[in-house]
Amino acid sequence: METLGQDLETMRRVPLAPSHVDAICAIGREVSYPAGSIVMDIGEPLDRFVYVLEGEIEVVDPYTGKRLLPSGLGPTQFAGEIGFLNRSTNYLKMRAAVDTRVIEAPREDMLALMSQVPELSDHVLTVFAARRRKQFELKNSAVKVVGADRDPQVQAVERFLSRNRIPFQSFDMDGADPETVEVCSLIGHEPSVILGTDTRLDDPTPRKVAQYLGLDLDICAQHTYDLLIVGGGPAGVAAAVYAGSEGIEALVIEDTAVGGQAGTSSRIENYMGFPTGISGTDLTWRGQVQAMKFGTRFVMPRRVEAMARRADGSYCATLDDGDELCARAVLVATGVQYRRLPLDHLEALEGAGVFYSATEMEARFCNQTEAVVIGGGNSAGQAAMFLSRAAAHVHLVVRSGSLAASMSSYLSQRLEADPRITIHYHSEVTALHGDKWLEAITLKTKDTERRIDTRALFIMIGAAPNTDWLSGLAATDDKGFVLTGAAAGQADDFATTAPGIFGVGDVRAGSVKRVASAVGEGSVVVSRIWQYLEDMRAAEA
Repeated sequence: METLGQDLETMRRVPLAPSHVDAICAIGREVSYPAGSIVMDIGEPLDRFVYVLEGEIEVVDPYTGKRLLPSGLGPTQFAGEIGFLNRSTNYLKMRAAVDTRVIEAPREDMLALMSQVPELSDHVLTVFAARRRKQFELKNSAVKVVGADRDPQVQAVERFLSRNRIPFQSFDMDGADPETVEVCSLIGHEPSVILGTDTRLDDPTPRKVAQYLGLDLDICAQHTYDLLIVGGGPAGVAAAVYAGSEGIEALVIEDTAVGGQAGTSSRIENYMGFPTGISGTDLTWRGQVQAMKFGTRFVMPRRVEAMARRADGSYCATLDDGDELCARAVLVATGVQYRRLPLDHLEALEGAGVFYSATEMEARFCNQTEAVVIGGGNSAGQAAMFLSRAAAHVHLVVRSGSLAASMSSYLSQRLEADPRITIHYHSEVTALHGDKWLEAITLKTKDTERRIDTRALFIMIGAAPNTDWLSGLAATDDKGFVLTGAAAGQADDFATTAPGIFGVGDVRAGSVKRVASAVGEGSVVVSRIWQYLEDMRAAEA
């Protein structure tokens, strides 16, 4: 039964079962906090489970010291949110409103207890997930992003936070509301990222923010994992869920955000079980929560640069900063990325009017302007439909003369019937105009050439596989897609030419480029990996 979307107020009134409380007391210790003392501070790791026996814990505004939320946590309630599973950083300041007694259980012991008692796990995860959702919606966080409308670096941080469902506050430099004016004045009207109450990143990057939030986990180079999953898209996340549930010690490495290319989609309507649609980010975030529940770890934003095989048959991956981690088996789930167009000034305008995803964050740049989407696949079509709510008009640029071969029928019919969208067949964008921000594009058709004034161009074409890091260990086709199954001379559909390296999802040669198929492949491949690991252990013994 789906519970991650349950209402937090409803869950607040449902206490843990007495047997569950007794079990928590058995692994924890009683701690007393005098009124006014800090129970959890911003920046602390979420490494303990706090259950309230007596008193009240309130959320505090870190700047004013006043109570931030109208309701606190009282007897029978507990503190924490979904970051507890991954030992992330605490985003909120928690204070004892009155003299308070709690039970504090170590994180590792609590996770072990949750794995043994599924009813306890379901209750805690439902509350944790609902809190994260509420924090994200209300923007209750000590992370402030200022100037994403002016600075591509700041925008990259905002995109990382948004796609990973990490609570943050965003302020555009030209905002006129009192809070925006006050924040911009405090930082000298310069784009920046503020962490906590006094840490300012002058050269902000997703990696620096991830380190502060505890997402860029310390990795032990001396430890060999069972499975290294490279890529956190639908295929990688599905494999992470099933690997964890089968007791396989897995680690997921993702270079941008969980969700992959699917995470850039604002609405997926043909995925089974979601008749009204679901965003790619929400779908894969739910999977990530499931995987973390089973013990799978996620590390981001980190990129695998190279791979080597050791004498014992295991593999060692070199990460972008030189760190190395090893595993007995590797799952290639790096998917694909949209191709860049050979246009002058393209790189300079990326993040400054040129985008490769269409979510709420990018949609705000479409207000009061026409938007241009390049591409004929489902992602491009979904982007056009979504952006049409905010933009004055949407232009969909398609190189071919039809959408039938590349787009789902229901979607192409909607696009053709929507008066807010114009489809330009046999067309291409040949030039970009603008210095610091995109101002217009040149659109060329078979017979004409015209200029369209726009501040938002979305490029969603082609599919370039991410496989250079394989270092030639597993064979690829002439386009870089990983060869598996019969194409690799293997009886197993997902085995590559290298023993212990498997491939799933869009990165696999001949795969069906759909979210559902990627999830299916990621689920099925785990049984093959489990057998491979068993055979490897038997050989070692």
